[in-house]
Amino acid sequence: MTDFLAVVISGIFSGSTYALLALGIVIIFRSTDTVNFAIGDTGTLGVFVAGTLIAMGLPVAAGLLVAIVLAGLSGVATERLLIRPLGHGRNVLFMALVITIGLGLLLHAAIYLLWGTAPRPFPPLVSGSVTLFGIVLAWNKILAGLIAAAAMVSIAWFFTKTPFGIAMRATAEDPGAARMIGIDAGRVSSLAWFVGCGIAGIAAFFLAADTSLNASLTISALFRAFAGVFLGGLTSMAGAVIGGFIIGVLDNVAGNYISASYRDTIVFAVIVMVLFIRPAGVLGSGRKERV
Repeated sequence: MTDFLAVVISGIFSGSTYALLALGIVIIFRSTDTVNFAIGDTGTLGVFVAGTLIAMGLPVAAGLLVAIVLAGLSGVATERLLIRPLGHGRNVLFMALVITIGLGLLLHAAIYLLWGTAPRPFPPLVSGSVTLFGIVLAWNKILAGLIAAAAMVSIAWFFTKTPFGIAMRATAEDPGAARMIGIDAGRVSSLAWFVGCGIAGIAAFFLAADTSLNASLTISALFRAFAGVFLGGLTSMAGAVIGGFIIGVLDNVAGNYISASYRDTIVFAVIVMVLFIRPAGVLGSGRKERV
């Protein structure tokens, strides 16, 4: 029983990075109808710059802020220069999807070109470990989970309690009506991309501290984050977060008790079964469009 509890708790903390990436994906999708496949590489780029500055003497905590801000600004640049000029139309969603995939490949190649292919050690925000109920957990992993939880709570508060957050929700529900009542859809989209990509910077930072800094840092995590999005619902921020944590636990349980070789197969088999019952995800809602 203790071993199972350790696997579940470890899965929850691993799921915190998946939940952050999933939340960033949904925030951007809700604001601009764009599935941003470059979000992981955007966060990775921010962490590489932060890692370079940390190696030059910048405190690790300041490096986290650099990663967040740089990833967020990269997201704003992507939205303004690549996504916004597409305008609105039936084929825009597909075009934006292809553009973000291409951007991710370009960022990946740029990281290889600038920093090389060899993995680099990355310092944790805090060192050491603690034993809880007989389970040894690294303080850095615990802190990653706490920061993820704080970020999620803060975003939930922002979207439900602040005027601009409510404006963002209104724009997501009906962009045309939002513009009619004076909401600046452009500002809303830019902020959503900043927040979504900034969250990816947090996730990438803790992934680097947990493993090592390399160009493929977020590929596996993004794969699982999308699984969490599909499980929880592409239109639900709460669903994306819950889905990310569930994927973390499922991944750990499958790897420890069934087979590490088939953990991805098992996780996605569960998701397919859920989607057969709830095609929009557990907390997602079907989109209604007038024809």
